[in-house]
Amino acid sequence: MLLSAGSSHLNAASQAPIQHATWSPYDNNGGTCVAIAGENYCVIAADTRMSTGYSILSRNMSKVMKLNDKVLLASAGFNADAKTLQKMLQTRQVMYQHNHGKPMSCVAMAQLLSNTLYYKRFFPYYTFNILGGLDPEGKGAVYTYDAIGSYERTGYSCQGSGQALIMPILDNQLKAISPLIMPLTSGATPLSEEEAIDLVKDCFATAGERDIYTGDTVEIFVVNATGVHLHTQALKLD
Repeated sequence: MLLSAGSSHLNAASQAPIQHATWSPYDNNGGTCVAIAGENYCVIAADTRMSTGYSILSRNMSKVMKLNDKVLLASAGFNADAKTLQKMLQTRQVMYQHNHGKPMSCVAMAQLLSNTLYYKRFFPYYTFNILGGLDPEGKGAVYTYDAIGSYERTGYSCQGSGQALIMPILDNQLKAISPLIMPLTSGATPLSEEEAIDLVKDCFATAGERDIYTGDTVEIFVVNATGVHLHTQALKLD
């Protein structure tokens, strides 16, 4: 009886489905990034909350990095990959400035970011990026990316966990013109700099009420002819 009972347990164990341990090198730390391009300015904003699951890891983690006086990068997604990517681009920018005696332009930096993301396409940076700044003509420029480097220049963009909440507001308020319409027109938004800042504040206040991964503080960077300026606004803490 004991042998038969033991053998039945062995048979049951052998027929049970095999369960493998799972592990992922990625995490989604949430957060939201927004950028708006004007005729002579660019606004790049992001909240400072870093989360995982239902836990808040940090309330003061900036998602925006200044690459030079005319270009900023905002990254949502996996914070470790975002910091690695930003440090790499900053290093390439410093090397370029030493070699050429001038900072990299916004257009060149946009192409460099695309190349960097595509180079890692088989083990990609789990980041969703917005590059913003002033182009060589002094006009605002916003470039939006997917995780493997596909990008386009737009008048405004949003990435991150609050994207579904904020993009309808931007579409409604800014009324983007299709790039397929001829003749070509400027993609810059018609808002003044102050109106764009107020719109960004409203967007983050709305997203912070409904997205648990967006909150604490929003950092709003404004790039214009006089340099880079920072504005902040408090968001919900819960």
